[in-house]
Amino acid sequence: MLLHIPLIETRDRPSPQSGDRRNFWANLAVHTRVLCVFLLVFAIALTPIGRWWTWAIYAIATLPIIYGSKVDLRILIKRMAIEFAFISVILLGTLFRNGGQLLWQWGWLQITTNGLTTLASVSIKAFLSLLLLNILTLSTSIPLLLQAMVTLKTPPLLVSILASMYRYIHVLSHEFNAMRRAAQARNFAPKNLYARHRQDHAWQRQVLGNMLGMLFIRTYDRGDRIYQAMLARGYQGVPTVMESKSGGWSDRLALGCVMLIILFGQIFGQLTN
Repeated sequence: MLLHIPLIETRDRPSPQSGDRRNFWANLAVHTRVLCVFLLVFAIALTPIGRWWTWAIYAIATLPIIYGSKVDLRILIKRMAIEFAFISVILLGTLFRNGGQLLWQWGWLQITTNGLTTLASVSIKAFLSLLLLNILTLSTSIPLLLQAMVTLKTPPLLVSILASMYRYIHVLSHEFNAMRRAAQARNFAPKNLYARHRQDHAWQRQVLGNMLGMLFIRTYDRGDRIYQAMLARGYQGVPTVMESKSGGWSDRLALGCVMLIILFGQIFGQLTN
């Protein structure tokens, strides 16, 4: 998720749809949204392999959340595509498993029914889990999510680490953009890294290596200066606790519905397996 933080609205304010009384998702407290999403994610991840009907029920339960969150579907699809590009190699590794009926073999590589079932199951788990987490981060600002973690009694050190990562990503991005502009002004271009016919081919790669090394040194030094400035302003390593919206009857109803959906999905999937 941290890969997409710069694309998220970072201002700590309610979302525009929060004033719509008909929107159940926007009317829920932020910590209730976090609980609902994480309960569904844990239920999806802990479901045994091959429980197709269970995941179908969870997928149907995700549709009202997508509708109520009012997220931009184009951004949602783009983020899902980027994340699946990273995990596709891991998912492909689940295909070549022993067990079941042998369908194809080439040397030591073999595809069996057990491998196909495992690949499909893990892919569905990853898709539904990423979908729910992306909906949560797109419909709720990061500062509000951090405040919800404080409300849910998350260890303060963990919340402080996540808050520092969230703020430090912008520092890293700023430093990298400044170094990239300076390198481009000196005839560096990423497309020239693989142009072997250029005489400065080795120099281009050397510049890239120096940029990565200097990026680490400069961001580390700047991060230390920021930390010292925070200490000078009274920072004690404990996140600031702000007044948050307390859960009402709609929050309890939402949590109850999620628990019923999880139980129904597990029971129905076990009966139909």
